[in-house]
Formats: sequence, structure tokens, C-alpha cells
Amino acid sequence: MDEKLPPLGSLRAFEAAARLMSFRKAATELGVTPTAISHQIRLLEEVCGQLLFRRRPRPLVLTGVGERLFPVICSGFDAFAAAIASASAGVGQRPLRVTSPNAFASRWLVPRLSKWREQHPNIPLEIIGTDAVLDLRAGDADVAIRYARRMPRDVPAQEIFRDAFFPVCSPELFAGGDRQIERAADLLQYPLIHFNWTNRDPEAPTWQRWLAIARSIDPSIPNANQAWDLSFREELHAIDAVAAGQGIAICSDVVVSGELEAGRLVKAHDLCLPGYGFYLACVANHPRQAHIEAFSAWMRSIV
Repeated sequence: MDEKLPPLGSLRAFEAAARLMSFRKAATELGVTPTAISHQIRLLEEVCGQLLFRRRPRPLVLTGVGERLFPVICSGFDAFAAAIASASAGVGQRPLRVTSPNAFASRWLVPRLSKWREQHPNIPLEIIGTDAVLDLRAGDADVAIRYARRMPRDVPAQEIFRDAFFPVCSPELFAGGDRQIERAADLLQYPLIHFNWTNRDPEAPTWQRWLAIARSIDPSIPNANQAWDLSFREELHAIDAVAAGQGIAICSDVVVSGELEAGRLVKAHDLCLPGYGFYLACVANHPRQAHIEAFSAWMRSIV
């Protein structure tokens, strides 16, 4: 279609003036001046090459061309309104898509979703657990829980909370045994459970770093090179192994907060390593900003 459409403002001015049969009333409805309405209609008349209104004598009336054009433009605006209503139908019921690191989603977020449903029964959630950083600008998710040492720079974000890393284990690991944990070196009596840090952070809270700090306090701690240690690629698998009583791991006190509160896991030593921030991120002026703000307030309320 090669024909160039007239400016939308001219079409809106004509539709309002023709429906109300008054430039003044059309100006009031559209929030502009009568002069602006007259100017827009003259632009449309120039495009059409013919007058659309007979302005003298009063009252205002449509010309024959105006009478033929008016229902077509009305129908067009009705079609626009119907299309927009159809596109937005059910937006309130569409799940708010939340992306989160796998371990946080599994151990912290999912167990608390019943509390979300109690407070916001009309806002369903879709949880996307992944350690990949999804592109919010591309619409891969509505809101992201980013886990990073510093504030994300690609989209607006706010810090919800931060974690710390402690050695944790199942209380059953110590049950009925003679071995007691009185100092950091005593942890080496048990298998140490490791997992990979995919962010390649040189200061990641690993056993190597924890033991280095412990050794700076107590130089008598021997080098750890235990054949019975366990290593996992996934953090979740390491936590499962700890919960099963298979050893001790350095874990986030936020991620395993549910297990710590329930007594299924305990802190094996008080020496901790600084962790990361949990940041709630979304694109600016998101269409579902009200739902995102509700989710942010809910997360803060149950920390």
C-alpha cells in the first residue's frame, strides 16, 4: 500500500468534531484549543483535497465528502480499540514471569510461594529457575532476581538482601560420634563437599578460601587434600548431599535458611565468608510495574 496515511492527530480531531458537531467541544474532549482542532482538520482537508465541513453559515455541518469519511474513520478507531483490548485481555491473569538462580528458586522462593498466594491470589507467578542471565529487554522474563557482588548495570535494580557463607551440615553427621567440632581444623575430620562457581569469581566462597582464612587465624590447620571429599557441578546437588549427611559444605545462609530454621541443617562453624547481593531487576516503565512492585515488597516482608 503506497498511499501515505494522514497524521493520526488530524483523524482524531476530525472524528471528534464530526461526532460532536463542534470544534469547541472537540477541543475540550481532546484537551487542546479550538484553533488546534481547526488546524488539524485543515491538514486533513489538504490531504483529501476537499473540504470536510461547511463552516458558514452556522451550525457546523459535514460536506458530502465528510459524511462519507466520518463512518470509515469511526470504524477504524473502533477497530483500533478492539485490537488493543484484545491484546491486553487477560494481562492481569497472565503469570508474572520471575527468573531466579536455580538454588535460590528451589530452596528459598518455591517453599514460600504459598505466602505469596495468600497475599496476592490474583497475581499468578511463573518461576524460571536458571543460572543463565536472561535478557529482560528482550522480554525473556518480567522480573529477575540477579545474584551478584555488585548492582547490575544493564537494567534498573534494587538490592533485596545479601547472604553470607557458613560451613553447614546435617546434625546427624555428629550424632553418636566421638568427633567434636571445637576449632576449624576439626572440620577436616569429615568429607568436605564442593560445588562449581560458574561466575569465575576469584573471591568466591569456596572451601579453599575458607580454609585460607581459617589458617590465617590458626596456622596449625593442615592442608586439606582428602580423598573422601565430594565435588558437584551443581550447587543444588551439593546441598542435597549435605542434607543427606554426606559431609560439610560452604553454603549461603539465605539459600539454606529454611533448612537452618527447621533444624535439618546446622552451622558447623561460626567463621563465615561474605556472599553476594540478591537484586530485583526489571526494565524501566515495565507494563506490569505495579505487580513487580508488589513482588518486591513481598520479598522484603518475608526476609
